[in-house]
Amino acid sequence: MNKNYYDILQINQNASPEIIEKAYKTLAKKYHPDLQEESNKKEAEEILKEINEAYEVLSNPDKKALYDQDLKNETISQEDYEEMYAQNEKLKEELNNLKNNTNNNQYSNINLNSFNTSSTENPKANINQENFDAIKKEEQELEYKRRQLQYQEQLEQARQKAYHDAYIQDLKNRGYRIKYKKSLKDYIKGIITIILTIIILIILWQIPVIHNFFINLYQENEILHNTINFINNLFN
Repeated sequence: MNKNYYDILQINQNASPEIIEKAYKTLAKKYHPDLQEESNKKEAEEILKEINEAYEVLSNPDKKALYDQDLKNETISQEDYEEMYAQNEKLKEELNNLKNNTNNNQYSNINLNSFNTSSTENPKANINQENFDAIKKEEQELEYKRRQLQYQEQLEQARQKAYHDAYIQDLKNRGYRIKYKKSLKDYIKGIITIILTIIILIILWQIPVIHNFFINLYQENEILHNTINFINNLFN
């Protein structure tokens, strides 16, 4: 499977049918050949063809389910990757030990059960140069899949953030006020900030210069003087 229909429509795999349809209409309008310059029409036609193909599959629940399954089968999970990587590292260590302890590139028998679990032959086999190259190739493939997984995760995070920001901006444009619910962590941060502010003010109050400055300000500023007296009487 060379084409990723979700990438073509610029959506994530959890997109709702409404999002799929909206993305299709937006892209179909953007790349419609009639709206392109003459030099870009041919390229736009090819892109639009892929967009139509992607929408035909993702807009059909049955086709989408089959496609998602195929896409899942092509993607290696993080757990599978870690297991394969650990097996590969173990084989590399065994091969290096054997290579250091023998001459003329003759390898002793090692356990190949972790390398080829589908084999019904004796798991102890003679490792030749072809097997060694196969292990190196597998290592390169694992590294490629790891980078691919990392790229997909970064791309998914970027898309989710973009959709979230676009949704929030759309609500703001419609006049909605966005109010985020504060968590317990936010309240704790607020309390700590208040406590630290009070401690800093108490410390500053002990400094003679600052202490005298506020005393003079209190005595000379009538508005401040009356305000503090009012608050003091209120509490008393």
